[in-house]
Amino acid sequence: MQLRGKKGANMPETWNKRERERNKRAKKKQKMEKKQERKDSKTQHDWTDMLAYVDENGNLSSKPTDQSH
Repeated sequence: MQLRGKKGANMPETWNKRERERNKRAKKKQKMEKKQERKDSKTQHDWTDMLAYVDENGNLSSKPTDQSH
């Protein structure tokens, strides 16, 4: 009498299955490296870098206008 357990529990790994697992691990490793690279290269941006200023003519500028007038 043969006991039935998990499907394929006693089956040897096929070449294709090993290759898929290897590719999956390589892809995960690349993803983690990219994530770390983005994290390391990310510079701290201040919220003031996102501001846009409007001059007296209605034009947008990244620098504030001279307030001395």
